Amino acid sequence: MWRLPAGVRDSSTNYGHFDMNVFSKIVLFLCIVFSSSLAADRVKDLTSVAGVRSNQLVGYGLVVGLSGTGDRDKISFTAQSLKTVLERLGVEVDGPISNYDLYQRGVASLAYDKTKLDNVASVVVTATIPPFAKPGQVMDVNVAAIGLASSLRGGSLILTELRGVDGEIYALAQGPLTVSGVEVSAEGSEIQIGVPTAGRIPSGAIVEKEIPSSFAESEHIVLNNHLNDFTTASAIAEAINGAFGDKTARALDGTSVAVLAPQDPSQRVSFLSVIENLEVIPGEPQAKVVVNSRTGTVVISRTVRVTAAAVTHGQLTVRVSATNEVSQPGTAVVGRGPAGQTVPFSNAEISVSEEARPMFVFQPGVNLREIVDAVNQVGATPSSLIAILDALKSSGSLRAELVVL
Repeated sequence: MWRLPAGVRDSSTNYGHFDMNVFSKIVLFLCIVFSSSLAADRVKDLTSVAGVRSNQLVGYGLVVGLSGTGDRDKISFTAQSLKTVLERLGVEVDGPISNYDLYQRGVASLAYDKTKLDNVASVVVTATIPPFAKPGQVMDVNVAAIGLASSLRGGSLILTELRGVDGEIYALAQGPLTVSGVEVSAEGSEIQIGVPTAGRIPSGAIVEKEIPSSFAESEHIVLNNHLNDFTTASAIAEAINGAFGDKTARALDGTSVAVLAPQDPSQRVSFLSVIENLEVIPGEPQAKVVVNSRTGTVVISRTVRVTAAAVTHGQLTVRVSATNEVSQPGTAVVGRGPAGQTVPFSNAEISVSEEARPMFVFQPGVNLREIVDAVNQVGATPSSLIAILDALKSSGSLRAELVVL
């Protein structure tokens, strides 16, 4: 039977009220719980398990069924690939199928009725096989043209082998393409939206071979920290030891945490499931200022600090204007010598102006908001902000790593 907690009276008998001490303790406990849960991250969001990783697969294939937007007969390897595919299917190709075959025979291209390749395109097929993928499971594949095809819209990929870096076949891909890009041209005008020479086949590959994993072989499970931070690695080890006992986990460096795990595969999976859901408060990341000089984007992390410094940033403008004029002499008078000569000349005017920008002062240890407010007061543009941050770093006042992309 459910009962009221201690310190709370039944309102049906005496309009009871909370004991203020108990109420204060409850509020304090809830504040601690919610504040810690908001600041904490799960171990699965901060780490990855060593050896449990995806692998890249790649293959070469042909896309058929195009509406005249293929490689045509100008790509030799497309013709060779099509001939090989037809021969594997039991189709004998007697005559040439491209200009490449005609050139090899030394005859004119108009002498033979060759097979047209307007509806065929050579493509590269790529896919990412997830960890623990079993034979029979499906995955998405990406297809991109490598020849002269102008569009892959409406095409279908012929059965293509997908290989790993070791040369082994791990999946087979086939199916109709989904292409989002479109290209339309008429009377010399052309409009292109997206990329019509690249597409995707959802669930277009079937896994044929499992990639071996060392997950259940070693005595320890190694968790690799995404942040590469000693504080975070130490916090992860302490959280695991607090849940499973001392000496269960130990931080090897700023990235890796070794965890002593059960040998039984099913117990190891359950053990890792509990670890993944442990909450850890990660360490503060290193103070960084990331600058993209091409786009003018500046990102300043929360932990950036600036020591005492005075900054002014002006803008110098130089204007040069030229005016072409003609010197026209007076009319010639008989008996007073020859007339003058018309001479063109140009007048140039140069003006220099500089905006009056106030100087602003950074107090010791200012935070991110104060930096932004000070820069906005002088109306600095992104390019000016980049110059100011670079100067602060050179002077030693910027307590952060300056990363220029």
